Amino acid sequence: MAAKLKLVADPTFKASVDIPVPGGSSVPVVFEFKHRTREALADFLKTVDTLTHDAAVMAVASGWDLDEPFNEKNVAALVQNYLGASNAICNAYLRELTQAKLGN
Repeated sequence: MAAKLKLVADPTFKASVDIPVPGGSSVPVVFEFKHRTREALADFLKTVDTLTHDAAVMAVASGWDLDEPFNEKNVAALVQNYLGASNAICNAYLRELTQAKLGN
C-alpha cells in the first residue's frame, strides 16, 4: 500500500548527499534538511547568493550522520576541507525538496 500524503509536510526530511572527496570517490553523508513551503523557498532563493558556503548549509540543514556534532564550527570545517561539499549539499536539498523519487 502506498504512503498516504499529508497536506502539511514534516518540518524536516533526511536525504543522502554524495560529498566529493579530492583524489577519491564521493562519500555519501545523510543530512537532515529543513522543509520549506513554496513561498519560503522562493524567499530563500532570493537571498542564497548573499550567504557564505557554511551559512548556506546551515540554512538548509539541521543535522547530519557524522561523528562530529552538526554546528557552525563543524559545517565551516566541512566546507573548508571539501570544496564541493556546499554545492553538493544545496543541490541535493533543492532536488529532494522539489522532485519526487521515482520507483520507491
